Amino acid sequence: MTEKVFDNNQVSISGEVAGEFVFSHSVFGEGFYLLDVKVKRLSESIDTIPLMISERLIDVTKSYQGKCVEVTGQLRSYNRHEENRNKLILSVFVREIHICEEEYESLKPNYIFLDGYICKPPVYRKTPLGREIADLLLAVNRPYGKSDYIPCISWGRNARFAEKFDVGGHLQIWGRIQSREYQKKISETDVEKRTAYEVSVSKLEYVET
Repeated sequence: MTEKVFDNNQVSISGEVAGEFVFSHSVFGEGFYLLDVKVKRLSESIDTIPLMISERLIDVTKSYQGKCVEVTGQLRSYNRHEENRNKLILSVFVREIHICEEEYESLKPNYIFLDGYICKPPVYRKTPLGREIADLLLAVNRPYGKSDYIPCISWGRNARFAEKFDVGGHLQIWGRIQSREYQKKISETDVEKRTAYEVSVSKLEYVET
């Protein structure tokens, strides 16, 4: 049963370490750390993706800045309370990590598969240039009755398809994890730069039940 649940949320990431380990939390004496990895898109722009990694998988006292790593795991979410509201925080929960040779090229530098359920009505819109977009929030089950809530964005024909979905619908999604910077207004005079994470959908299927 547990392995089947792991199959519904699969991530493969390969990229360059962009910082140092930052302590996040501990569970039963096991420390978990955040580590940013830069992953190139085909367009040569870069997504900076946060990893959540156990101190039991890698020596967190060392610096791997600039090194290439390949990881497999799952995209996880949790709610952090800030400014009188809950903020959805996403990171890749690492199950395996490997330090790569300098010239190594991954077959799946940024890949994700999700199998879950729509938990908010899809939001369909068009950009000023007429590009069609649909935003989805997918609930993906985890062991022990927990779920991860993952924002997904689809384009074009996929967006038109997704617009018709109902809350509770069962979806399978293939795509990549992307980071996106935006400006958050803090006060009348202050603006803060922040980063949002979402799944950019390349393929989706509605699962009939």
